[in-house]
Amino acid sequence: MEQSEELGAVAAVKAAGLNHRVIRYGAVRSAAEAAAARGVEVADVVKTIVVRRADNDYVFVLTPGDRVISWPKLRTLLGVNRLSMPDAEAAKVATGYERGTITPFGSATAWPVIADERIRGREITLGAGEHGVAVALSADEAVAALEGAFADVTDPEPAAPPR
Repeated sequence: MEQSEELGAVAAVKAAGLNHRVIRYGAVRSAAEAAAARGVEVADVVKTIVVRRADNDYVFVLTPGDRVISWPKLRTLLGVNRLSMPDAEAAKVATGYERGTITPFGSATAWPVIADERIRGREITLGAGEHGVAVALSADEAVAALEGAFADVTDPEPAAPPR
């Protein structure tokens, strides 16, 4: 792929000097499907969640694929009483990416990054700004390049209700 054709996120990862590999795969509907397609454990499929702190003030939260944001933990960490998730259009305006492809790399705005502490020391896969494309890289190097911080901000994924 020529440099001019590279995705913004992949170009941003390269510009940061991060050792990485690009993974291309088909459509997926869940973290488990993404893990199978990427050839990794579900915990290594890291979701980038855009969280609104206030009008035009967002934060990226990187969560392992088998966990969800703990809103009480995140509110305490950020020192706020209220957080919300923007709708798809607001998320696209804030990041430049469609939901399901959002990544802090190459975002329209370099919002602060908080990474769940459970990804520390692992090779993770992050979305790369386009459906069916991810980058695999060191979580520690990625968070450092993004000037992010690690914190305990997730809870285990709730079990599915019995059928």
